[in-house]
Amino acid sequence: MNRPAEPPRRERPDAPAVVVLGDRRRTGPPALTPGAPGGRPDRADPPDASERAALLAERTADLQRVKAEYDNYRKRVRRDRLAVGEAAVSNVLSGLLPVLDAVDAARALGETGEGFEAVARLLESRLAALGLEPVGEPGDPFDPLVHEAVTSAPDPLRTTPTCARILRPGYRVGTRLLRPAQVAVAVPLIGREARHPFIDREART
Repeated sequence: MNRPAEPPRRERPDAPAVVVLGDRRRTGPPALTPGAPGGRPDRADPPDASERAALLAERTADLQRVKAEYDNYRKRVRRDRLAVGEAAVSNVLSGLLPVLDAVDAARALGETGEGFEAVARLLESRLAALGLEPVGEPGDPFDPLVHEAVTSAPDPLRTTPTCARILRPGYRVGTRLLRPAQVAVAVPLIGREARHPFIDREART
């Protein structure tokens, strides 16, 4: 049996009107404007050939400068190491020079035997292996940087001051002079006298 249809409800005249508002909020991410804060940056135009060449030249110059600085650093470190090692060896060898002087004095007096000579030659060879070199030979031109004039004598055959005799040998290690050689100098005649200002001053002192 069909139920009779209900009559439509009438709103009360004093009831407030209901207004339904649609949700206008976006449900997806906002569209980003190019160039705006937080937006996608504008796509830069690729550099042309001249700009690429200039950039490459700049980077190459930077690399070459860094490489040159590193090479100079390595050379400086190597040079400093060699200088430190040479100074250490020089200090040790300087302390052994009196031993060599005693060997030379014994040889000059003829007080050496076969065993003494063997030990002396072994000592000299070991010191030479460390870089010790004698300074001063008869006939060498006199050089105040490596020779010390102890005495001088005129020699009409000389045109320049020359080492006539080695009174005490000098020694050096590489370019480092441990001590100068004491020498007797033959000086040329100037007029009637043998004159050489530096040698005369050295001989007086």
